[in-house]
Amino acid sequence: MKPTLQEVLRQIPSVDTLLSSPEIQSILGEAPRWAQVAAVRQAVNALRQQLVAHPQQAVDILSTLSARIATELASLLQPSLRRVINATGVIIHTNLGRSLLSQAAQSRVAEVAAHYSTLEFDLDAGRRGSRHSHVERLLVELTGAEAAMVVNNNAAATFLMLAALVHGKEVLISRGQLVEIGGSFRMPDVMAASGSIMVEVGTTNKTHLRDYEQALSPETGAILYVHQSNFAIVGFSTMPSPAELVALGHRHQLPVLEDLGCGAFLNFASYGLHPEPTPKASIEAGMDVVAFSGDKLLGGPQAGILVGKAVYIDCIRKHSLARALRVDKFTVAALEATLRHYHDEQEARQEIPTLRLLTLPVDDLWKRAKRIKRRLHLPDHLQLNLIEGESEVGGGTMPLQKLPTVILALSSHQQSANQLEQTLRLERHPPIIGRIQANRVMLDLRTVLPEEDSELVAALNQFNSGS
Repeated sequence: MKPTLQEVLRQIPSVDTLLSSPEIQSILGEAPRWAQVAAVRQAVNALRQQLVAHPQQAVDILSTLSARIATELASLLQPSLRRVINATGVIIHTNLGRSLLSQAAQSRVAEVAAHYSTLEFDLDAGRRGSRHSHVERLLVELTGAEAAMVVNNNAAATFLMLAALVHGKEVLISRGQLVEIGGSFRMPDVMAASGSIMVEVGTTNKTHLRDYEQALSPETGAILYVHQSNFAIVGFSTMPSPAELVALGHRHQLPVLEDLGCGAFLNFASYGLHPEPTPKASIEAGMDVVAFSGDKLLGGPQAGILVGKAVYIDCIRKHSLARALRVDKFTVAALEATLRHYHDEQEARQEIPTLRLLTLPVDDLWKRAKRIKRRLHLPDHLQLNLIEGESEVGGGTMPLQKLPTVILALSSHQQSANQLEQTLRLERHPPIIGRIQANRVMLDLRTVLPEEDSELVAALNQFNSGS
């Protein structure tokens, strides 16, 4: 007579019994006690749920538990935040950590992580200093602004700028600049949260200077100009230039503020890429405060940078939320090292990974791709072709820019592209993140670092061993 479900469940050993079992102990090895207990408990619970859901299913309890415990233990001991190989072709990939740090920035972060530092200590005066001082001088030099400060991201920078300077006052903004960046950063919502009062002017595609002039009132506190960093309006469109808005604002004694978004420090047009406005150009145009990101086209750590007139930066720095949004020592160290590269444009292009990947010649990618293919030993059911493709800048920047690239297109007549993609993502160390197109896994070399080529080759050659 077949045992009942309750009888089968009673056959599952207790957690303590399993932990003392020599067979299970050989699986657990030298893992920390907390991980051993958690792995066994999770495996037991999973098996119970499986038996309840499928009571007719025949299960070898001990072997099933052994396999589950091994899987659970490996998962528990694996860090959640892990390194991956980015083969998506998106350079500033928000989900994969955005910009990579230069070697100099990595070294500075490691140094301040391992030692005490002058984060808020003035060595010359022998007393407390400001964490802004480490990067303010560099930002002033590079942008021409009077003063600068840094918070934890550009959304925070824009919010703090509005909260400190125009709380309770009207802010004029073009309807064509009511951007959304991500699911929660929507310009109307940020303005409302800052306590400023949004006044829309013009239309989506056409906003004239007269639209701003007609919207001015005694309640107006500022004019806000927002760079359309993650989309473009083309065709029948008009927008006043930053210089025109500055002239209008200053005639009426109003500050003109700018959310620049990306914060490019290079003239990308000179490298054959779409031009991006720079903080320096905004300051030269007369903008009173400019906010931009540190981890996009600038190529540094996540940060929101504010540069502009000293009177306004001082006001922002004194706002009660400035402390809540401040950066830590790791960001300061990485940003300082990144900014130092910009004293020499060629050094910046070579040392900052984001800039290097953006300006990498496609001929170099073809050479690497051919070398990689020569080193591969794939099973007969797998086919790998080198094809032309296009990479993206990503990170809400340069929406119209496409970069020529070389793609390793992997396909199989035994496995689907989804199965191949899951193998590379879940069964390789480090995981390889690609994309699927036309039932092929596309591995874009532009975002695979040259030093990762050997790991990519090893991961692909594992298919030859059946794994």
